[in-house]
Amino acid sequence: MTTAIPAVQGARARARAEVRSAILSTASAHVAADGAASLSLRAVARDLGMASSAVYRYFASRDELLTALIIEAYDSLGAHTEAAAAASTDRPPMHRWVTVAMAIRSWAVARPHDFALLYGTPVPGYAAPDDTVAPGIRVSLALISIVADAAGGAGLNEPTDLVISDDTADSLHALSRVVTLPDIGDTTMLAIVLAWTQLFGLLTFELFGQTKNFVGDDELLFRDAATNMARRIGLADH
Repeated sequence: MTTAIPAVQGARARARAEVRSAILSTASAHVAADGAASLSLRAVARDLGMASSAVYRYFASRDELLTALIIEAYDSLGAHTEAAAAASTDRPPMHRWVTVAMAIRSWAVARPHDFALLYGTPVPGYAAPDDTVAPGIRVSLALISIVADAAGGAGLNEPTDLVISDDTADSLHALSRVVTLPDIGDTTMLAIVLAWTQLFGLLTFELFGQTKNFVGDDELLFRDAATNMARRIGLADH
């Protein structure tokens, strides 16, 4: 009798996890089809054959469900990026950066609706809570880690063609309030931020159709751009 209670509790936990997963999967399909702004708990419940009140026991509001989707997408992209960074540690810093950049692109191309959820038009009336911060910076930290590794192994030359004000330098290091940043120079940090925004800007243009009839090979353009990002940061190619 004493062993039955944990077994029942375990079964309930598994059942709850399965239902939660089904809600998230169905909600993700709705976002892919109709956009995040149109997400409705009632519509999700209807597709699952559940009462709306039952869905609200898992997610108290549309915004809470949306937050869960955002965290799930950030974690997926973060894990994909971190794996690429970890698998390329034996390669020169420049090649590591390009490899990781291409991994980010492969994730975005495979999951364009998730990319749009994270980096597309903000959902009216929705404000992302602090819960999204840690998952959201995983991809950035993976990119920064490549530069930090290069700096530690003499594979980094700090940019000499960039100028940064003291106020901008202070603002770029605001991330240190959230995580421990490596000891790299201010102009290097600026170069990383410029590269990071260019990387995601290129993806946004590609996935939202802005390069259509202008760029013949988006993948090749992205690879060349990532290579030039690495050079601008000062990452060695040997």
